[in-house]
Amino acid sequence: MTKTTDLTKTATTAVCISLCVVLPLALHFIPAVGSFNLGVVLSPMHLPVLLCGLICGWSYGLACGIIGPFLSSLITSMPGWAKLPTMMVELALYGLISGALIELIRTGRQILDLYISLILAMLTGRIFTGIIRAFIFAPRSEEGVYTIQAWATGYFVSAFPGIIMQLILIPILYVGLQRAKLVPYRYQNAKNKD
Repeated sequence: MTKTTDLTKTATTAVCISLCVVLPLALHFIPAVGSFNLGVVLSPMHLPVLLCGLICGWSYGLACGIIGPFLSSLITSMPGWAKLPTMMVELALYGLISGALIELIRTGRQILDLYISLILAMLTGRIFTGIIRAFIFAPRSEEGVYTIQAWATGYFVSAFPGIIMQLILIPILYVGLQRAKLVPYRYQNAKNKD
């Protein structure tokens, strides 16, 4: 890996970290309709962390997943200190897993590689975060026992709009960055295959 590549990945990670601060702030300016709050439902920090892992690799994705929510909490108080440890674990896992999987999975079709990596990272991150939350964070919380129903509701039902948004936007952004020559193509004939 050259110094230019390292610098590009570092700069990309810095942009993704800054998006972890800016995106939630922008969405929280949109008024909530009843209990429907775009800043919570769309999970805006997930998008830059997953994208960072896919573009820059697991180590940069991991760093983005840890630093992004921490800086956001310091600057904007989102997430609050009570939710920060869980968010840092969850986002760190997304960045780590998406970055590791995109390096391992080689189907010969770039879009398929992206979707497999993205979906597996989202599932694995949610499963491990649920386990960690149940055994480490929830026993000490005032919420009481952390149930499978609470996990499914929090990580899948409530987050469904955000999951759909990520599945649509991340591949579009990835391909757009490639066409802008900011991200290299995975395969020689990628333009013809995707």
